[in-house]
Amino acid sequence: MLKFSTLALVSVLALTACQKPGPQLGPDGQPLPVAYRITGREEAQIPGRVLGQINALRANIGAPAMVQNPMLDAASKAHARDMAAQNRAWHFGSDSSSPLDRVRRQGYSGQLVGENISETYENELTTLNAWMQNRDTRDIMMDPRATELGIGWYQEPSGKIWWVLITGSAGYAPGGFGGGQVVASAGL
Repeated sequence: MLKFSTLALVSVLALTACQKPGPQLGPDGQPLPVAYRITGREEAQIPGRVLGQINALRANIGAPAMVQNPMLDAASKAHARDMAAQNRAWHFGSDSSSPLDRVRRQGYSGQLVGENISETYENELTTLNAWMQNRDTRDIMMDPRATELGIGWYQEPSGKIWWVLITGSAGYAPGGFGGGQVVASAGL
């Protein structure tokens, strides 16, 4: 009987050692978020994943597919880094620049449609999902006038990620860069 008890105890201990530890819980009893780390390999994949997801969502409503625009990417990346430096997600740069100012600086000749921003510890797909849950930010991504997009991010050493998505309409629009819709989506 002693051998059986010892064998049972050793088996239980062995199984317990094989189990993955559960998520760490916060004071509210909910799992604490785990910071998503962007690797060098993922940096090259993120723009394509964002574009693919948004275009799939746009196809569901009959909106035309968008294409990546390097000038909008550059404006997005610069603003993500600037938001991190300011430690706040908002649409104005530390030099008081607007989204329109930033896309002009990059040489973008199309019409600005809008800008979505976020500070989070989550990946781009979770951030897109959060933007889709909010009417204002969803409208920026689903606007049928938008034909181009730029995505940028900056990840702090702490793991916090500052995301910026800019949409625009290719080519010169009558009236210049007006008509852009800008929506904040901080803290998603």
